Amino acid sequence: MDIGLLSVSLNVYSTKRIAEEAQKLGHYVELIDHTKCSVKLGSGKPQIYLGDENITDDFDAIIPRIGAKVTRHGAAIVKQFEMNGIFSTARSLAITRARNKVRTLQIMARKGIPIPETLFSINPDNIEEQIKILGGTPVIIKLQEGTQGLGVILAESQKSAKSIIDTFYKMDTSILIQKYIEEANGEDIRIFVVGNKVVASMKRICAVGEFRSNVHLGGEVEAIKPSAKEEYIALNAAKYLGLGVAGVDLLRSKKGPLLIEVNASPGLQGVEAATGKNIAKEIVQFVEKNGHRKRK
Repeated sequence: MDIGLLSVSLNVYSTKRIAEEAQKLGHYVELIDHTKCSVKLGSGKPQIYLGDENITDDFDAIIPRIGAKVTRHGAAIVKQFEMNGIFSTARSLAITRARNKVRTLQIMARKGIPIPETLFSINPDNIEEQIKILGGTPVIIKLQEGTQGLGVILAESQKSAKSIIDTFYKMDTSILIQKYIEEANGEDIRIFVVGNKVVASMKRICAVGEFRSNVHLGGEVEAIKPSAKEEYIALNAAKYLGLGVAGVDLLRSKKGPLLIEVNASPGLQGVEAATGKNIAKEIVQFVEKNGHRKRK
């Protein structure tokens, strides 16, 4: 198959690994820097250009690895490939939904997936009441579109929470507020879903002096066996968002597992190192199963 890999660089670990496994399995794979792509609409079939090269009919399938800073443009490029009949491991709508934490949690809540107590507002005049609705401090304050643990703040007192929330509101920055799950003890679980199966799972443990467990922030990782309920949540979260490949993040609470985020472009480095699983190969095999060869 001819596979387009939407990413800004082959030097990114996850992108490089997927390209390697695609080549090993006999596929032609080409990097498509979606930030350099354009779409021409008007008379005739819509055309997709990479620079000045028309790539509209060059691929049988695409694997999007869309960065947070260019989500809208990247999703629009993915959408055009979709509309031209090209299989994608992540639907364009799913990419934009997963990037917005509030939208993700709204969908999960509607579908009955357990999530932490969460509140979002833009009203700076009743911050005390907002915190009270969540049961008081401590609370977690998150940017609605933050990634890799950035824009996630623990406010341990009413005073600090009010100050932080008020600042974000005045900056016209979209946030959400969540009840702090103390019993999680700075740990979370990432379950890696490809297609309709869980292919790997790991626990992420926060570094000393840190409450966020992200690998990019110094967190440690170890392979785990998720419970049946955790697998059920992960598989359904990916399905409800429309993601063929997803990293589903959960907390273990007194009430059971709680979904906190779904990542449409999950990194492979931490999970492959922790579990020894060849996730990149799983992704390529998923493309093989679902993509359709257009040309001989």
